Amino acid sequence: MSPLALGLFAAGIGVLAVAIWRARGPQARLGELDRLAENSKRYESWRGGRKTAAVGGETTGADVMRDMLRREVRQWAAVGVAGVGLIVAGFLLLGG
Repeated sequence: MSPLALGLFAAGIGVLAVAIWRARGPQARLGELDRLAENSKRYESWRGGRKTAAVGGETTGADVMRDMLRREVRQWAAVGVAGVGLIVAGFLLLGG
């Protein structure tokens, strides 16, 4: 086993671990925002369908936060894919 292949394995595993660790927080917050939005819709239907100020296609602060969190999750997913690429490169170097 070559030192370069081992280095690629180690770097890939490290990058993948960091990406998973960093994406967990925004993903959890995104899920919480979605649960709160669903709870709000249930509450509004229970109250008789009253309309709030956010209805009508307006962008709310929660929508902006949701977009920011999705972007952050996508960025860390791309970093994770790069880590998987390093691991695959290590395997290819090992086989070749």
